[in-house]
Amino acid sequence: MDVRPQLIDALSALRDRVAAVRLPLPLPGAERARQTRVELLAQLDDYLLPRLKDPEAPLLAVIGGSTGAGKSTLVNSLVGCRVSEAGVLRPTTRTPVLVCHPDDHHWFAGVRVLPQLTRIWLPPGQAPDPDGLDDLAARGEDGEAALRVETAVSLPRGLALLDAPDIDSLVVRNRVLAAELICAADVWVMVTTASRYADAVPWHLLRTAKEYDAALVTVLDRVPHQVIAEVSRQYAALLTRAGLGDVPRFTIPELPESTGGGSGLLPTSAVAPLRAWLAHRAQDPAARQQAVGRTASGVIESLNVRMPALASAVAAQYAASVRLTGAVDEAYGKEATRIRRRLKNGAVLSGDARTRWRGHPLYSSPEELLEALVDSLVALLQCSVSAADEQIRTHWRREPAGALFRFEDAGREAGGWGPAEDVEGRIAVAVRRWRRVLEELAEEEVRQLDRSVAPAPENVAALLA
Repeated sequence: MDVRPQLIDALSALRDRVAAVRLPLPLPGAERARQTRVELLAQLDDYLLPRLKDPEAPLLAVIGGSTGAGKSTLVNSLVGCRVSEAGVLRPTTRTPVLVCHPDDHHWFAGVRVLPQLTRIWLPPGQAPDPDGLDDLAARGEDGEAALRVETAVSLPRGLALLDAPDIDSLVVRNRVLAAELICAADVWVMVTTASRYADAVPWHLLRTAKEYDAALVTVLDRVPHQVIAEVSRQYAALLTRAGLGDVPRFTIPELPESTGGGSGLLPTSAVAPLRAWLAHRAQDPAARQQAVGRTASGVIESLNVRMPALASAVAAQYAASVRLTGAVDEAYGKEATRIRRRLKNGAVLSGDARTRWRGHPLYSSPEELLEALVDSLVALLQCSVSAADEQIRTHWRREPAGALFRFEDAGREAGGWGPAEDVEGRIAVAVRRWRRVLEELAEEEVRQLDRSVAPAPENVAALLA
């Protein structure tokens, strides 16, 4: 029985739940949870769901690594011609390049994988112009992120190579894109150099691959001939110590072509072992099933750890939001009760309003009295809001999630008052509406009385206030 339809439905529902997650509060671990959410969406959208829906699609090997590792030169050499820009200026790979056999082009021309990337490609039959690679890359920078799709008959059917940006690029967008592309891989090809094989960034990628149990291969590139044996031995020891001793390793010596010299392509003999390994994984049914099955199963198994961690982060966010909004509700609730009590006790009739009341009607007109009462009510409400704000501010300082917030930006929004600069205006509008209601009530009452004895509506409104 084929269980893929049920698995696809379950993972699609899971994907929608993950996409709906929001983690706005600056709680401990929130940043890691946000990254987990991004990684989950990338793997579900770009790898797991597309692979389960189309198990016969070509094997996608993503070439990743740190700055200057020679990824683009390696891709060009595996293909046998320049399809990806290589050179000394960084970053060279601004727009990722996917290369496949012409018969496999339809698998990647649409949005089956990496749907967030706009496709760009050369017109059919036009050979790539090495001097124009910059212009093609720039076309993807005007709008959203782009993916350049190239075809090459030299690649075996069933295999696609993707040249990803540097995982340690100084450009944030490139780093994020590199992580997303790696999540779409059936096979992770991690490229490092003799001078950087012990750096933290490539090892983070290796440990992530181990965590997901992904099909992984490493390439130790640009190794000087005189130290090739020693560096290879040390790198193998590091991999073994990290539990990655069974990962296939390929070593490429330092050559003039490694830095753009000569044709810019490494000799066929230098990349032949890696090319044969990739071709075998793509063309041998058992090897292909092992690579695809291992990566897909690894991602699914990793959900057992990552989903509870994400759910725990969501629960922490919810609990913190309940505490924060509870403090807002409590503070404003207390002030609302207090202000009702003060209004019943005549608190509005104080200061200038009391003076106007005592002078009415001989020394104060109804309009002056009503205006003074309005001003007094506005002041009373503003004091009440300020008192509630201070209570909330004090409570939020004790909360890890609230301590890093500017209360003036978040607290008033939570209380329903809007931004700080809008509080006085909203109070003034509310009081003006209250005054207009009084005036309308007074006018309605006066309208029903005999005109010869009816008082002025202004007097009635002032007395009602």
